[in-house]
Amino acid sequence: MQPLAAWLVARPQNAVLVLATTLLMPVLQVLSGIVMVLLVLKQGVRLAVTEGVIAGTLLLLIALVVGAPLMQIVASMLTTWLPAVLLGAVLQITRSLTLTMQVSVLVAVLLTFGFHVVVGDVVAYWEPVTAAMLQWARDNGLHEQAQLMASDPGMTANMVTIAIVLSSWMLYVLYLLFGYRVYASVSEDTGTYGRFCDLNFGRVLALILAIASLLAVASEMAVLQNVAFVMFAMFWIQGLAVVHWMHAERQLPLFVVIATYVLMLMPMLNVFLILTLAIVGYVDAWFGFRRRAAVKQ
Repeated sequence: MQPLAAWLVARPQNAVLVLATTLLMPVLQVLSGIVMVLLVLKQGVRLAVTEGVIAGTLLLLIALVVGAPLMQIVASMLTTWLPAVLLGAVLQITRSLTLTMQVSVLVAVLLTFGFHVVVGDVVAYWEPVTAAMLQWARDNGLHEQAQLMASDPGMTANMVTIAIVLSSWMLYVLYLLFGYRVYASVSEDTGTYGRFCDLNFGRVLALILAIASLLAVASEMAVLQNVAFVMFAMFWIQGLAVVHWMHAERQLPLFVVIATYVLMLMPMLNVFLILTLAIVGYVDAWFGFRRRAAVKQ
């Protein structure tokens, strides 16, 4: 990983080449976001953005020649590189992985709330998506699930909202964490950014979640229910950090960490695992088990 990262940041043309070749590939698009975070941290926002603009311009010129849709390329640049640049810039400015992650949670919560305010009727907004989901469930013999979704359109629309917010946030967090990890392999200036295993969303976010949950139960407002669930699910990252901390402190063997990631890839188990990690992370945010353990040592 270190030789490749060093090659990427050695010359601007190397970064432009990798950004351009990975942006439009479904699997490698994730790599494009990770590379952009690396470039921001290693080279600065201005040079990283310049390299992104050059790579995007090359892709647009190629698209014009071959007749490919230009808006697809523009949309890919905005949804992949822009969040990566913003997260990398926040990390570079704050020099704190924890603070950057806290900011990302607050932004996701505000966007969730703003989406409900702007859209108003989320059921009508997601109707084409939910209709496609219903048809897919029926075509694959999932009649009970299809009946459940059809009986409560509001619940289905809220599930779609939550799924999109969480999946987008997790993808951008992946850009940040892996980009930071690759940056650490080619830079000695990483101590002040903090370690992932020390990540803590803190009691303020935990308190906001508690208040949002109480208000959601009392008011039964869909927007508050979605905000509360989104915030709670995001604590799974802190739960994962606890797992890494326990391994770093030699309280867990490596195979447990590996098994955790393997289970995340299993469709039937990843939801339960993420919920379990979210509980661990939320409890840790309140009681600070890692901090107390460090004090005792």
